[in-house]
Amino acid sequence: MPTNVTITAEELKALLAERDAARALREEQEALRGALRLVTAERDLAEERLRAYRRELFGAKSEARDSNQPSLFNEAETLGANSAPAQEDTPETTVAAHKRKRRGHRKPLDPNLPREVVRHELPEAERFCTNDGHALVEIGAEISEQLDVIPEQLRVIQHQRVKYACPCCDLGIKVTPAPLRIIPRGLLSESALAWIATGKYQFGMPLYRQAGLLCRFGGDISSNTIAASMVRVGLATQPVINLMRDALLEAELIYCDETTFQVLKEKGRKPQTKSYLWAQMTGSGVPIRCFSYTPGRGAKLADKLFAGIRKGAVLVTDGYEPYNDIAQRYDLVHLGCWAHLRRYFIKAEENVPKAARSPDLLATRFITLIGKLFAAEARSKKWKLERRQRLRRRYSTRILDAIYALALAQSPGIVPKSLLGKALTYLREQWPKLIRYIENGSWPISNNPCENAIRPFVVGRRSWLFSDTVAGANASANLYSLIETCKAGGIDPYRYLHWLFQCLPLAKTVDDYDALLPWKMPADLR
Repeated sequence: MPTNVTITAEELKALLAERDAARALREEQEALRGALRLVTAERDLAEERLRAYRRELFGAKSEARDSNQPSLFNEAETLGANSAPAQEDTPETTVAAHKRKRRGHRKPLDPNLPREVVRHELPEAERFCTNDGHALVEIGAEISEQLDVIPEQLRVIQHQRVKYACPCCDLGIKVTPAPLRIIPRGLLSESALAWIATGKYQFGMPLYRQAGLLCRFGGDISSNTIAASMVRVGLATQPVINLMRDALLEAELIYCDETTFQVLKEKGRKPQTKSYLWAQMTGSGVPIRCFSYTPGRGAKLADKLFAGIRKGAVLVTDGYEPYNDIAQRYDLVHLGCWAHLRRYFIKAEENVPKAARSPDLLATRFITLIGKLFAAEARSKKWKLERRQRLRRRYSTRILDAIYALALAQSPGIVPKSLLGKALTYLREQWPKLIRYIENGSWPISNNPCENAIRPFVVGRRSWLFSDTVAGANASANLYSLIETCKAGGIDPYRYLHWLFQCLPLAKTVDDYDALLPWKMPADLR
């Protein structure tokens, strides 16, 4: 017989209180566990950022990876072919003999350089045979060459404007008019201006160093005078720059990128405020490089750089958001950059200690797959467009499917704010633009050409650091545009600038300025 258990109201209240206390304790423990997980995640993210900052400051900058590139090429090359069944016995193959380059062989000096012959002869007392005493006769010479450098030579061009007068009266005085110059009454000649411009904008030498170099050879000119001259000639080239930009915006394929640029004296802005230099370049037709300064990089500022662009043109950029608005506004085909995406995964891989890295690491798996895409592009670089398109359709499409499937499978378990999480977020957001390149064999896989074009500016910025005024920033952008366009077209920048500075004062019409574009420079002057 079951016994009836009687519980008083006080005991019931005590049991309920114990239950509530236990429940509250469990909830508190769960809250603490959640807080601990959050703190642990924040700690891991902070350590990850710290390692990333240290690596950015002290680590290697190269993105190269130790991958078996030949195997990637073979995989792309053999895809779609009817492979024969594997055979156990492999027949021997005879390899033809070949010539190997001798290592350490010195490259001969340019035969077009002027040569000064220095003869080294034996003294008269030693020109006899030690065997029979007969006089020695000359039978040839052992020739070796050294490269000699003649230091810069400065000279002063004295312009004498002859005056004429009437011998019969005092009213017939005439003076020969002054020749037109790019800087009226300027202290530096066109040759000197071109030399200084290439020194700074091609070779990254700050103006104060150039002033010191000139001083060694007797040219005691202040760096402020040189800087003012660079600003004036840079702004004087604006009509040519405008025509270059018009030609660039007519191209079928355009790359674009931007980097920071500090200007000290800008109205309404602190000297520490970031400004930007934009780089635009053609990927088809005449090679053109255009650089532009803007006080920011918002959509309105970026839109001005693309006003008048050809409808339906192909635009290649990184993942910066204003480019999407530009592509929609002007009905452009917008391509993403696989090199930027790969850089995210490389940073995530580098954050992992070397001892813990392996081919199975998630970041490494993405890098390997992306490497196969680049390997296929490198292999097909010189192929015809149709053949490259077939490779992309048969091979690259499979790799893209594998990358996207891996991203979908692994994204749920990755912290979004981690380096790997940021890489996966970039991949998902940019995916439609990243895969668009496979639609046309002439479209590029990355924005690397534009990054290479902007690199001389970045390297030079380490030396001269900033521009003093907005006018100086615009002048620098113009001179960079001219010099990089010359380099892309195989034209010597110094010779072009020297010719341009001489011809600019004489130009009056649009046709005159059009004839001064870098690619229209006479061949005998290049």
